Amino acid sequence: MIRKLTLSLLLSAFLALSVLAQNKIEFREFKLDNGLHVILHQDNTTPIVATTVLYHVGSKNENPERTGFAHFFEHLMFEGSENIPRGKFFEIVESAGGTLNAGTSQDYTVYYEILPSNQLELALYLESERMLHAKVDQTGVDTQREVIKQEMKQVMDEQPYGSFQREMPVRLYPNHPYNWPIIGSAEHLDNAKLEEFMDFYAMYYVPNNATLSIAGDIAYEETERMIRKYFSEIPAGEKAPYRPDIEIEKLKAQKVDVVYDNIQLPAIFQGYLMPKKNHPDTYALNLLSTYLLSGKSSLMYKELVDKQQKALQAVAFPNDLEDGGMFLVLAIANMGVDIDELNVAIDEVLSTVKQNGIDEKDLQKLINIKETQLVNGFGSVANIAQSLAQGHVFYGSADYVNSQLDKFRKVTAEDIKRVANQYLNKDSRVVLKYLPKPTDATE
Repeated sequence: MIRKLTLSLLLSAFLALSVLAQNKIEFREFKLDNGLHVILHQDNTTPIVATTVLYHVGSKNENPERTGFAHFFEHLMFEGSENIPRGKFFEIVESAGGTLNAGTSQDYTVYYEILPSNQLELALYLESERMLHAKVDQTGVDTQREVIKQEMKQVMDEQPYGSFQREMPVRLYPNHPYNWPIIGSAEHLDNAKLEEFMDFYAMYYVPNNATLSIAGDIAYEETERMIRKYFSEIPAGEKAPYRPDIEIEKLKAQKVDVVYDNIQLPAIFQGYLMPKKNHPDTYALNLLSTYLLSGKSSLMYKELVDKQQKALQAVAFPNDLEDGGMFLVLAIANMGVDIDELNVAIDEVLSTVKQNGIDEKDLQKLINIKETQLVNGFGSVANIAQSLAQGHVFYGSADYVNSQLDKFRKVTAEDIKRVANQYLNKDSRVVLKYLPKPTDATE
């Protein structure tokens, strides 16, 4: 039996390495004199191209009295530019047969277009306009203020349990800019003057704080020529981007609070501090979250939902961040189940992993799941473009896209047990008990 298992593990490892080798992402990169870093990946299998611009600015770069600026600019940079009429970004791209979007995290903001490959120059023109002279004026600021305040209501107040995005970080990160939500404060945005938005744009949305990554049906030399045409004359930022240099304070005792929300069923949210994004332990924690709660066959789902029937749903996921992430465990209580009883049941499942760890068969299954996820990601040029950019910015090399699976494969069963004990610590966690608002509080 041992021999069969060993052979099975060896075969799985061999197949995984073979798949990875066949899907190695080749790329070229160069840097313009203004500091813009460029990464190119050629894939001529389909006539599409993904263009990504990643700015190394997120909510953690904001003034604590002006939170929400990074997310605000995610919206504002679609307003137009000196040469693009207001509100025409989407219309221009969609009329060319493409799609576009943007996203903001605590650490970065990303903009992308996916277009037919013969429209690459259009994408480069649009992104260069956005970087050189986006329309940061009073009309755009006033328009987006109202849009974002409506989004705040929908995401934070009206969405069940959505306020955890505000309630968890403010407790888990007592001294660090991660302690406010990405969407920020409506009061801060209302109080901000136009000059403050203009200063934020001038500091962060500049070539020396950006990575341009292009993947798809391209010719390297022609693409580089177009990039130099549209981006070389954009001046570098005059001020160095502000980056907080703050070591996150670990809580010295468990923090438990009750949050009343517009919900019908109580829920438990447990938050634990993770190490920095590029720390080796993040890979073991990622696999641990999959083991605990990734699908109906996972440990916590089988125990809490199927066997004990104390939860209707349970989720665990690691949010790895540049300065130190958050490992979140949450469960929605079944009808009639006491919220404290559910919290104890979660802790008992976690204690099982801390005491017993996992066996080699389960570890290999976890790595195979991760391999499948990574390899499937290679099927999208948009994912490749963003992965290359993030590898360069946060891991020091665009080649991280090719080495990531190796890092997961180095995780041992002992590592899983160790990180469970080291990071999922009761004495430094936040527990939020979500309860329905009393009747008189909703009237």
